[in-house]
Amino acid sequence: MTQLSLAYIFQHQKLLVDENFQLPKVEKLASDLPIHQNDQVIARDLLEDEAIPEGYQLIPIRELIQSWSSSDFLQASRAVQLLEWRRNHKFCSHCGHATEVHAKEYAMVCPACAYHQYPRVQPCIITIITKGDNEVLLAKSAHNKSNMYGLIAGFVEVGETLEEAVQREAFEEVGLKLKNIRYMSSQPWPFPSNLMIAFHAEYESGDIQLQLEEISDAQFFKFDQLPEIPFKGSIAHNMIMQMIDSKTVA
Repeated sequence: MTQLSLAYIFQHQKLLVDENFQLPKVEKLASDLPIHQNDQVIARDLLEDEAIPEGYQLIPIRELIQSWSSSDFLQASRAVQLLEWRRNHKFCSHCGHATEVHAKEYAMVCPACAYHQYPRVQPCIITIITKGDNEVLLAKSAHNKSNMYGLIAGFVEVGETLEEAVQREAFEEVGLKLKNIRYMSSQPWPFPSNLMIAFHAEYESGDIQLQLEEISDAQFFKFDQLPEIPFKGSIAHNMIMQMIDSKTVA
């Protein structure tokens, strides 16, 4: 009897699930990517011209964050990032030759020059900035048409520390200087392949000056007067609620 594998089947950022958001079980193909070694969980691309199986639907992975447990979402995040990596490294970046999947490692190997291309993650900092005991800085993205306010975030640049990235992003986007920068937590974020690294920092000086191409509004809000914030399951939501809870307990 053929053993079936639990399958994360993606069409770009959309995942194949049934009406209860459960994954399908399928016969494993040679082209499938194992999520972990020696288990029956795989990742697979659903091509544009392939039919969606009856009883299933494609759901944007963002919509599953609030329905799934943290561990389930992290595994889906791993799956979609591995598929994205394989899709983007079909050719060698050194010599242009077609690559092959390594038999035992997550590596795309060039048979011509032996160069190995491994999955990459892009480090991003995300910072909750507080002032006093009951105010938090929230900013509205210039690219977001909703009324949601989030936290200051951005990619870490080559040659800078995480703490330097926190200071730079805050000064660039809202013109503020920070103090007492402290690490909080991290979260893989598959949009497309980021590692969000969370910090808490305190306001030190400066008046809010918006980087208008990135931020349309930013204000310090009282903890009991927050605007719409990021959805539950996102690291930004967790950071905001954790900060409010810790200040309330204190």
